[in-house]
Amino acid sequence: MVANRSLERPGRAQGRMIAGVCAALADRFGVSRLLVRVAFVVAGFVGAGELVYLVLWIVIPRRPR
Repeated sequence: MVANRSLERPGRAQGRMIAGVCAALADRFGVSRLLVRVAFVVAGFVGAGELVYLVLWIVIPRRPR
C-alpha cells in the first residue's frame, strides 16, 4: 500500500474502524494500521491513550468523499 502523505481521516470504506485516527496516522507515516492500533491500546492501559485519541479525532480533518 502506498503511503498517503496527508493527514486526513478516511471513511469507513477506506479502512476506518471507529473514527479513522489510527488509519490516518498509519497512512501518513507509512506504518501498519494494526501497529498503530495496538500502540493506542497499550497507551490506553499505560497512560492517556484515550485522551490523545479523542483530541486527534477532533483535530484531524475527515478525508473528502
